[in-house]
Amino acid sequence: MYGLGSKGRTRVSNIGPGSRPQSKDEPEKNLWSSLLDSVASGKKLPEKNLLVLGGNPELQREFLETLESDTSRRPQDRRRKKPPVANELALGYTYQHVLDADQDDILARLSIYLLSESSPAFSALVKPLLTFKSIPETLVVILLDWADPWSWARQVRDWLRFLKGIIVSLDDDCKIAAEETMREWQQRRRGAPYEGGSSMLNDSAVNIPLGRGEWDEPLGLPICVACHGTEKIEALEKDHGWREEEFDFTLQYLRTVLLKHGSSLIYSSHSVPNSLPTLIHSSLGIHSLLKRQTIKHNVIDRDKVLIPPNWDSWGKIRVLREGFDVEGISSGWSIDTQIPPTPQEPPPSQTSEIINALDPSLPTSPLPPASAHPTQRPPSPPIDGSVLPIYETTIPNPYKDRPTKIPPIGDVPLETTVPNMQDFLKSVQEEMNRLADAEAKASSATQQQQKSSLPTTASSTSSGISTPTRPTTYSGPGEVGKVNEHIGPVQFNMGGIQVDADEMVRRLKEKGKKDEGGAAGGGAGQYGPGTPEGTKKQNEELAQFFAGLMERGKKGSPRVTR
Repeated sequence: MYGLGSKGRTRVSNIGPGSRPQSKDEPEKNLWSSLLDSVASGKKLPEKNLLVLGGNPELQREFLETLESDTSRRPQDRRRKKPPVANELALGYTYQHVLDADQDDILARLSIYLLSESSPAFSALVKPLLTFKSIPETLVVILLDWADPWSWARQVRDWLRFLKGIIVSLDDDCKIAAEETMREWQQRRRGAPYEGGSSMLNDSAVNIPLGRGEWDEPLGLPICVACHGTEKIEALEKDHGWREEEFDFTLQYLRTVLLKHGSSLIYSSHSVPNSLPTLIHSSLGIHSLLKRQTIKHNVIDRDKVLIPPNWDSWGKIRVLREGFDVEGISSGWSIDTQIPPTPQEPPPSQTSEIINALDPSLPTSPLPPASAHPTQRPPSPPIDGSVLPIYETTIPNPYKDRPTKIPPIGDVPLETTVPNMQDFLKSVQEEMNRLADAEAKASSATQQQQKSSLPTTASSTSSGISTPTRPTTYSGPGEVGKVNEHIGPVQFNMGGIQVDADEMVRRLKEKGKKDEGGAAGGGAGQYGPGTPEGTKKQNEELAQFFAGLMERGKKGSPRVTR
């Protein structure tokens, strides 16, 4: 023992022969480790899962943008880069951070899985997502498109069968977790307290028993059906003649079948603010610490319908429109959602025997099993007691009766075989050469025929040499008159005088006729070109001709004084 300072503080040192002195930094290390662990656990984000089933990739992207949209987001947060969405092939994935009302704190991390096809082949991709820990933190969203509301009932049925097939194949621990999750959701309706927490109602609230048709077939996962794209409602009215009866029947049918599974329903749109984020986040247990958001039902506005979970009942469904058979639809829907039995395949030996009996020439190798092509599902036959035909008859598909294939024209087949490119070009070249040779032969034959059919006439010149000339052929005087009328008079300027070519040609023709007549009447020597009388007559006619030209020039082209 030794003393420390004047205040009498002492420190006892128990150092024995077999003991080691303790390090001074060891308590400090333990202290910092516990502090860091507590801070890390405090900053760990709650993990929530959202499984979006249905819709094409474009519709799924619009749905995610609507889910993430928030008008209260700050400008610097809006410019933040969004996580990529990979939903083009099979099972897609993305994530979102759910922010608090002040946009500063992150409440939870939302992992979103997207699937477009309800084929059983994709069950193996979704099954690993459902574990003992993830099932209580998972919400399933069945996404429907307002572009084809006539297929909603069939899509919901196929997705419910898809989920049933996965839940049945889970292990016992996962099934227990699914049952506990469904029990908690039912207790929200009845007002009983949660395990380890408080209920939505007061602890003193009276337990309300389940009504008829409520929670008849819980699937093990909470479900929300989102009918996205309400801006297309107007097109249904204009193009397909939808009225209030069609909208009310669609809503009553969906509410009746979803009531059996405890599902919620919402009509959403990307262009109009709606309660989709509030409904999804509250269903996953994500609540803001600063601002309490309430969910209010809406069954009046057909483009803003909102049915919260555990709110609906048969009585509320009947109020919308009289004449709707709630009991019949609810009981028949249980038949529709039953998983169809898988057809049994014959063993390979039996398959070979069948093939040999049909055609011995075929190979005896076993055929591939039907599971080799899981995505090609034959249409299911109609089931007795099914209510799916009631929906499809009341809400018919306007494109169902339109022909999808063009009927053949004459003997032209619908299918053809495309040849090789080189063979095609070779055949085209041969055809072009054949056509060119035929055209050349036809042209040469036509020229020979024209030469042989045209007669030749001899025309004498002043030198006495006869030259063969080809007579001018024309169809008739009618066509010549039409051409002259279209062209008009041909005029030209000669020494400042406007000369009419047609008039000159006419006078020359008259002069030639007079000369021929004089030669024929008086002999070759009386008025011929070489006689004085003929020469004098020609001079007089030329003088008259040019005098006429001068007179016409004075009348047609007046002088311009400068």
